[in-house]
Amino acid sequence: MTIHKEGYKIILVATLIFAAVNGVSYFLTGNGLLTQIIFGVSAVLLFLVVNFFRSPSRICPKDEKAIITPADGEVVVIEEVDEPEFLKQRCMQVSIFMSPLNVHVNWFPMAGLVKYVRHHKGRFMGAYLPKSSTENERTTVVIENDKGQQILVRQVAGAVARRIVCYAKENTNVEQGQQMGFIKFGSRLDLYLPLDSDVKVKIGDKVQGTQTTIATI
Repeated sequence: MTIHKEGYKIILVATLIFAAVNGVSYFLTGNGLLTQIIFGVSAVLLFLVVNFFRSPSRICPKDEKAIITPADGEVVVIEEVDEPEFLKQRCMQVSIFMSPLNVHVNWFPMAGLVKYVRHHKGRFMGAYLPKSSTENERTTVVIENDKGQQILVRQVAGAVARRIVCYAKENTNVEQGQQMGFIKFGSRLDLYLPLDSDVKVKIGDKVQGTQTTIATI
């Protein structure tokens, strides 16, 4: 287990802030009960920040027919929808909600050529709301495999998340299980799959990025 590069700056800033707060408390009140409480709270908060940016080392079992889970979390949506941004057709949507306690690294769910990448500014509603897929801050990535099948992956910011990091670049080849990006402090991932995909999960399932098969196509 390592710390993800997206967390280096935030962890450093948080450490300096907590150190300053504890230093001021000790200077003003000495090593009293208040200082001990502030130290305890600071230690817990710093642990949570560091824990949020953990980056597990995982081996992805490669399978060209499988769509692997792009994020840790809970399956909250499985339904047929129209995808109007790029695919412009009826698709099977599978959405994964990430709580602040989940690993927030995102991975490419299949290998192929990145056909499309777009970042959209938007709102910061709760990521569990259906409207968040189209109204929240989000980044859309489309991947096409060597058989011409396309899937769309959408990183969606939530009420707490304020920054989406996406490493995908158009017209580049990516590997299944390669890091696709990072969403800071909670949100969701939406997958739009071919309508005839064989979905292997159900609503409420806890899934693990790169390890759980979402569907086969």
